[in-house]
Order: sequence, then structure tokens, then C-alpha cells
Amino acid sequence: MLSARSVFQEILDNDESFRLFCSVAASGEVQGGWENGRISALVPESRRDLAPKIARHGADEDKHGRIFNALLHKRGLEPMEVPRETDYTMLLEARGIGLAHDKLRRDEPLTEHDIVIYLAHSRVTEQRASAQMTMLRGYFGDHPDLGRAVRMIADDEDNHLAYCHEELLRLAADGYGRTIQRILRESALAEMAVYRDVSLAVMAHMGRLLGWPQPKSALLAAGIHTLHTYERLGGWRRMVSLRMPERRNALGGPARSASGASGAPEAPEFV
Repeated sequence: MLSARSVFQEILDNDESFRLFCSVAASGEVQGGWENGRISALVPESRRDLAPKIARHGADEDKHGRIFNALLHKRGLEPMEVPRETDYTMLLEARGIGLAHDKLRRDEPLTEHDIVIYLAHSRVTEQRASAQMTMLRGYFGDHPDLGRAVRMIADDEDNHLAYCHEELLRLAADGYGRTIQRILRESALAEMAVYRDVSLAVMAHMGRLLGWPQPKSALLAAGIHTLHTYERLGGWRRMVSLRMPERRNALGGPARSASGASGAPEAPEFV
């Protein structure tokens, strides 16, 4: 029987498909780490209280990238170059979602409006990341090789999502409510299309690596299109709603290392 769990298991059991999976994941996390690092350095004076939280977010993303690379190393594999059509972060930037990299490369302070854009974009993408990792935690949380990594990353993504909710609500209280809702909607609609395109591209590559028959590939592609249709018809609302999270000040403390200790993130020990 074809299921999401069986497809993921097939991908994880094959070295080349696992290599692609981890490489795509690591690339996105590393890009996110760089973006958050630059934003934390450029936060305007009026929002300097956010800088340590943004830096913590970036440190977590960097840690996730190292975890995925460590999982590759454990199987004697090297990261591969990520196909452009599977680069989620790059494709979002190309659609004008989030803060442009050329802006982040300049040593010019950001504006409060830039911070609104960053947090709204993050709220949408972290919703996706949290949902994906919750699914993987359900499938592989007890896996002898992947379980600890999956559980740690899932918990971090839940923290990131909670942080976005809390900070956007604070900005809304400061008068940015309409701007936040507009940017959330624009970001969600663009993200859904990019996620569909990236998912189709990744599955196409996986199908070639694993030798999937055409009917199986077509069924998986149909599932991706069905999800996109559901999101277009109303599922997008889960990406734009805001509520005060149960996890308050989720990024207010020091980053947690891969060993579980607090402090600066260390090299993951999954090898």
C-alpha cells in the first residue's frame, strides 16, 4: 500500500535518495541560518530586543544543517549539489518573499517594516517546517539512527513557530496589524506554489533514483497537486492566523546543542 510513511521509508533505505533528501534539507537550513544571522546583525535600534532571538533562530538552523550532514557522514555519504528546482529558499526569494539577500549583504540597518516582513515570512515557512517535522517525528521518532535528530529538529521548529506568533502579535499591538495580515497572505499564497513545485521536483528526482514505475510517480504527483488545491481553497488560513502560543519566549534562552545541553550549538554527535 502506497503511503507517505512507506515513501519516506523507501527514500531513507536507499543511499542515493537519502543523500538527496539530506542535502536538500541541509542546504535550506544553512541558508536560513545565514539569513537569520544577518538579520540579527542589522536589526534597527527600535527592535534590538529581538536581535538575540533572531540570532538564536539562526543558530538553530545552522545546527540543523550540521545534523543532516552528520547523518550523511554516518552512512559514509557526502552532500550533493542541490538541484536548483529543489531549492525552496532560493525560489521563495525569487518570488520576492522575505528579505532579499542583496539587502542582507549590505551593512545598512533594517527598518521596522523589514522586521515585519521577516517575521511574517518566517511564520509561514515555519508552519510548513513544523508540520513536516511533526509528521517525520510520528514516523521515525523512535528510529535507532534518525530518531534523536528528528525529535530535536521538530522541537526546535515548534519553538520557531511559537516565537513568530508571539512577536507578530506584539508588532500587531504596535499598529502593524493590517500590514502583517497582508504580508502573511501574500507569503502564504507564494509559499504554497513554491512548495508544490519543489515537492514535484524532489519526487521526480527520487523517482529516477529509485526506479519508480510511471503510475507510482503519477500517483505521488497527483497527491502533491491535491494538497495544493486544498491549500488554495482554504488550507492557507492555517498559515496566516495568529494566536498567543503556549510556549512563551520560546527563543529567549540560549540555543540547545545537539547533545541537549544549553549554550552555543556544538557539532552534532550523530556519527
